[in-house]
Amino acid sequence: MLFHSTNLQSSPLSFAQALLFGQAPDRGLYLPESVPRLSDHEIRRFGRMEYHKMAAVLLGRFMGDEIPRDVLAAMTKDAYNFDIPLENVKQRQFIMRLDQGPTASFKDFAARMMGRLMNYYLKRDNKRLLILTATSGDTGSAISHAFLGMDRIKVVVLFPKDEVTNRQRKQMTTLGQNINVLALDGKFDDCQAIVKQAFADPLLRQFGLSSANSINIGRLIPQMVYYFYAWSRLAKDNEKITFSVPSGNFGNMMGGVLAMQMGLPVEKFVIAVNGNDEFPQFLKSGRYNKIEPSRNCLSSAMNVGHPSNLARLVAMYGGSMDEKGILNKQADLQAMQNNIWSTSVSDELTRLTIRETWENHHVLLEPHGAVGWAGLQNYLQTQAGDVSEKLCVSLETAHPAKFPEEIIKLLGFDPALPLSLEGIENREEHFGSIPTHYESFRDYLMKNYEPR
Repeated sequence: MLFHSTNLQSSPLSFAQALLFGQAPDRGLYLPESVPRLSDHEIRRFGRMEYHKMAAVLLGRFMGDEIPRDVLAAMTKDAYNFDIPLENVKQRQFIMRLDQGPTASFKDFAARMMGRLMNYYLKRDNKRLLILTATSGDTGSAISHAFLGMDRIKVVVLFPKDEVTNRQRKQMTTLGQNINVLALDGKFDDCQAIVKQAFADPLLRQFGLSSANSINIGRLIPQMVYYFYAWSRLAKDNEKITFSVPSGNFGNMMGGVLAMQMGLPVEKFVIAVNGNDEFPQFLKSGRYNKIEPSRNCLSSAMNVGHPSNLARLVAMYGGSMDEKGILNKQADLQAMQNNIWSTSVSDELTRLTIRETWENHHVLLEPHGAVGWAGLQNYLQTQAGDVSEKLCVSLETAHPAKFPEEIIKLLGFDPALPLSLEGIENREEHFGSIPTHYESFRDYLMKNYEPR
């Protein structure tokens, strides 16, 4: 299978090449030239499969014969050694908890698989990589843990210094070894823009740069799997399912859209954003306006004023958007609206949702999961008739213990720490800081790293 750039100015690549390059030379994002379609029979079989076996089947459809089947199966078994709870809240509405991995975030699903895939290809080809990644919270910690100690990979993480929680930061800054972390006095969008500029800088090509952000196709493909998993465990026959996805950079959402393109019976994607409401406005009007600077909201990992993966979504609906958010060709807005409904959730409603969901259902949500759950409730209120039998799953993307300050304020208790966070408060941190302009970052890389 070949993968092309959304900007259509770069040559198509194999999966391995697209994975290791990260971003295309024309600054576009890689997408499969065609999405493999599964039969109803193949999808129904997933109900009898363990998660890691399902992952091996689905990932194999995109990788073809690039990796032997037994090797890929061993990778997925090693990567997915934790639970994916589906917690019933009311009627047929569920929370899918994607927070049980080693960094208590949904980013573990993609990061752990990416690390294993990259390591496989680098060993095979005797190469090395310098991974650059921007994070608004959980990506940095998931990537740092997934790539920790890999002798062929070094990682540099940029984060906005005032927009991550203490526990999120310490998950990145207490590791050392091949992981370096830099604080930026700016927004996530500033971090992301600097990383994208580095990939296009001819002076840095000698360093063998790649990305572990959701701009990398290797992040999206593993994230398809849990959408199939939820349907396989909850659906009756071939009924359709509605997913609510709290969204920032739209990588999680794109994993779901790819799953739908493969044949997963999806009725609707509810894309719930915080105060950064550029996408709901676009979906409604067809006019796209970035939010610069992005708005600082309670659900900090979703403070994105221009989602990178929107270019992929637009491309999948027949349009074209460049990396700056310029819409060169309008997407099929009617088709997009048929599949997707989007809403903006305020901080006030986010807090109210955390409180009411705990008080009414004894279900604990953190701010991002609360945005997803509130978005789902908003969507269901727009539907005519009885919605009690409608199968709905809202994604909880991080463990509540990563946001103790807000939970204590709202509910009066500190959530119990998962094993992955125990003792983190006492670990020593090491990280640097740079100004919010690209030249400082380029100078840092050229001073601290050797060409490959």
